[in-house]
Amino acid sequence: MASLHTLAFEIGTEEIPAFDLHKATAQLEKLVPEALDAVRIPHGAVSVHTTPRRLIVLAEDVADETEALQEVFRGPSAKIAFDAEGKPTKAAIGFARGKGLDVDALERREENGVEYVFAERSVPARDVAELLPGVLEGVITGISWPKSCRWGTRGEYFSRPVRWLVALLDERVVPVEFAGLTAGRLTRGHRFLAPGPHEVAAAADLLPVVEGAFVVTSEQAREQRIRAGVAEAEARTGYRAELPEKTLLEVVNLSEYPTVLVGTFDEEFLRVPEEIIVDAMLMHQRYFPLYDGEGRLTNKFIVVTNGDPAHAATITGGNERVVRARLSDAKFFYEEDLKHPLETYVDRLDEVVFQEVLGTMKDKTDRIAALARHLAADAQLGAADAADAERAAYLAKADLVTNAVVEFTSVQGVMGSYYAEASGENEQVARAIADHYRPRFSGDEPPASDVGRVVAMADKLDTVCGLFAVGQGPTGSSDPFALRRSAIGITAMLEAGLPVSLMGAVDASLATYADAGIDFDRDDVRAQVADFFVTRTKVMLRDSGASPDAIDAVLAAGVEEPAQVIARVRALEAARTGEREAFDDLATAYARANNLRDAELGEEVDEKLMGDAERALASAARDVESQVSAALAADDYAAALAALADLRAPIDAFFADVLVMDEDEAVRANRLRLLNRFVGVFTDVADFGKMAKGGK
Repeated sequence: MASLHTLAFEIGTEEIPAFDLHKATAQLEKLVPEALDAVRIPHGAVSVHTTPRRLIVLAEDVADETEALQEVFRGPSAKIAFDAEGKPTKAAIGFARGKGLDVDALERREENGVEYVFAERSVPARDVAELLPGVLEGVITGISWPKSCRWGTRGEYFSRPVRWLVALLDERVVPVEFAGLTAGRLTRGHRFLAPGPHEVAAAADLLPVVEGAFVVTSEQAREQRIRAGVAEAEARTGYRAELPEKTLLEVVNLSEYPTVLVGTFDEEFLRVPEEIIVDAMLMHQRYFPLYDGEGRLTNKFIVVTNGDPAHAATITGGNERVVRARLSDAKFFYEEDLKHPLETYVDRLDEVVFQEVLGTMKDKTDRIAALARHLAADAQLGAADAADAERAAYLAKADLVTNAVVEFTSVQGVMGSYYAEASGENEQVARAIADHYRPRFSGDEPPASDVGRVVAMADKLDTVCGLFAVGQGPTGSSDPFALRRSAIGITAMLEAGLPVSLMGAVDASLATYADAGIDFDRDDVRAQVADFFVTRTKVMLRDSGASPDAIDAVLAAGVEEPAQVIARVRALEAARTGEREAFDDLATAYARANNLRDAELGEEVDEKLMGDAERALASAARDVESQVSAALAADDYAAALAALADLRAPIDAFFADVLVMDEDEAVRANRLRLLNRFVGVFTDVADFGKMAKGGK
């Protein structure tokens, strides 16, 4: 029996950016098995271990040789492969060449009564050790990086300069070459604690050697170490840390041997708005703030260091000096900004370009204030709330030119709310300014008040309509202005109960651009924006588990408003789930009626030409039509569907008792008109024909 071996491969580098490293780890988990399989190297489990300075791959149970292979390929039929004289055609010659054979080596065989040409070739087993250098070099070049670099005089690219390579098949060195390096058995340890070099005797020893040199070799292990350190710090201080997922992932991939320390800053900085302090620590320095039992920010913070734990006091002191400097800047900027009312910053928005054609942020401010007026009127807000919405829209972008937001960009909106309160604006205006960027992502909470939602929708819709007007809507996977996120946010606010018409707001928004003299085809842009929102609504519904046929059925009724689409789809799914058999029967009957009807005949029926089943259906259709109309007027889609369910019995009886295509032309036409009327009752609710075959 052939022996099996362990393969160890390490790419040693300068520090790789944290998020790039995370993505590369996921790539390697697929890339390495696929690379081995591509050349038929038998192997067992493949594991990936990464740190900022290294990418390590271990493959178990690697065989001595690849598997021998006997390959058979069927080509074109014989009558295509050979001409009338029996000479090979271009089809046969090309097929043979593609398989690495002479055309004379092709064989003719019959299969299912048809004669084809076949190519057969043997692929012998190969020594795995000979193949591995090329395979592993391909792994290096196969990793996709967001950004790559070259170094020295080399032409090769990688995320960061490659400094060493280790490649071992058990005790044997695999001579992989890349960027002027040849793999050996010397690795490196932690940059400060045990730099090395360290010799690795065999592949199975690579991880133990590296880990013995103060390197924690996996994301999961480093995260566990950090979380354990944070838990110990919480227990020691009595405070609680918040570990945002994105920042934690970054910190995990910034160190090879993470150690958790606790730092302190002066309490005077707690007079600065909390959001600036958190931004300064979390976003700029990757420190984690600590909160007391009542959720208040404290003057202590957590540092995750890659340094020597023996020098913890020195490391902590250095980080405290960094925090002090950052918070001193924040305090200065905040106090300087407070010297002027928020409104005085609005005119300075002319210094900030929103978009080359669409003008400045001051132009945008004027547009969203006008759109907020429209939305407040459409939502029938009271006079005070409508005034607050317009005022908040006018001030919403003013903080973009304040010192604090220029330095700490993630607190835009939030700082505007602080400055609004300090300037004497009322609480609702200040809150709407703080909330107008929300919802910031799918699943984020929308603004709490209708005033906040009006301002947020005005801001987002202005962006969507404006960029479509200048031909910069999303294309494929490209969405540089995050318009899809804006559309999802608007739809979420409409679903949450903001009582306005989206398409009415789109018309109002496009009007502000037309009034500003921007040249665009209003009807075409309106159609593009409507389709954009329909598509986003469909994606949201599918992501939430809605059936594609229910979505299509509602959209076929011509519904454009996202809130209505969502409500109708959910009501439709609930009705189908509640009485599946009855619902499916009704959908089937609808589809049959829809296929038979003749719209050109109209819906006026002659009861003198009807039998009992026809009169019963005509009467039921009249009654249900009235009920459906009232239910839709009240936005009660469940009631509309319940009313439609009453048509099941009369339509079943109609098809059971009546021959629609009667020989008498007048009777036949009358029955088709009745079907027109029956189908018409469904028109404004949903196209049940799209649901005739069931749901998910």
